Amino acid sequence: MTQRLVSVWQPYFLGAPSSSAAVDAATELEELGYSRIWFSAGFGENLPARFGELLAGTRRIGVASGIATIWHTSPAELAAFAAAAANAHPGRFLLGLGTSHAALVDGDHTRYRRPYSKMVEYLDALDAAGLPTERRVLAALGPRMLELARDRSAGAHPYFTTAEHTAEARPALGPGRLLAPEVAVVLEAEATRARAVARQYTAGYLKLPNYTNNLRRFGWTDEDLAGGGSDRLVDAVIPWGTPEQVAAGIEKHYRAGADEVAIQVLNGGDHTSFPADAFRALAAILL
Repeated sequence: MTQRLVSVWQPYFLGAPSSSAAVDAATELEELGYSRIWFSAGFGENLPARFGELLAGTRRIGVASGIATIWHTSPAELAAFAAAAANAHPGRFLLGLGTSHAALVDGDHTRYRRPYSKMVEYLDALDAAGLPTERRVLAALGPRMLELARDRSAGAHPYFTTAEHTAEARPALGPGRLLAPEVAVVLEAEATRARAVARQYTAGYLKLPNYTNNLRRFGWTDEDLAGGGSDRLVDAVIPWGTPEQVAAGIEKHYRAGADEVAIQVLNGGDHTSFPADAFRALAAILL
């Protein structure tokens, strides 16, 4: 990839109070120059209608699922949606797929088995349904899933990672594949307040083995992972501070090899209001 893309990852687009409110926010991001909007497909059996609503309500900005879980959605449905989106909005929809987490798929761990093999089977089904590899990416963290993303998709969309992971993922994917990490940020210059907002976010993710095992590969310890994360870990995962300081943290991922960074502005867990001021401030620096 040669063009640096600056994108948005925001749960608001699934939790917005109305379709029109979501489209209004997407339209402003488009006007500011952001490249793509990422948001979760949730855990229902069907892909949320919001993806189609945003595509129809905007003109240029891309829309991506970050992610659609392979345990809840069918390959046939996702391939059909991607095909329809490609016809109506060429080049604008990207299907992000992931294996999610055992704790979110089933409480007793009886269904979540062999996630790598499940992903291979799912990709086989997407191939059979005619979905081209360039229209899908994988939520890849570890070496095997990064290799699968390289060989069977357009690239990788890592979540809850550090710039060190981005630097490892770049050569694993190779130069011809998209590397688009999500990066959560806090626009708050006072350290105690910024880290308090960050820990509202990190506390839940640090209970999920997929993320903690990945962090341990880079030398983070049990002490770092406890209590919502050590200051050092919080600072490494979540850039915080003034818009300029946050932009500098995002730049670390580009320097490490990211083609695209999907910025998630943390606003205390409120998924029903859109942090427009923060995205305007970051756009003035990054775009």
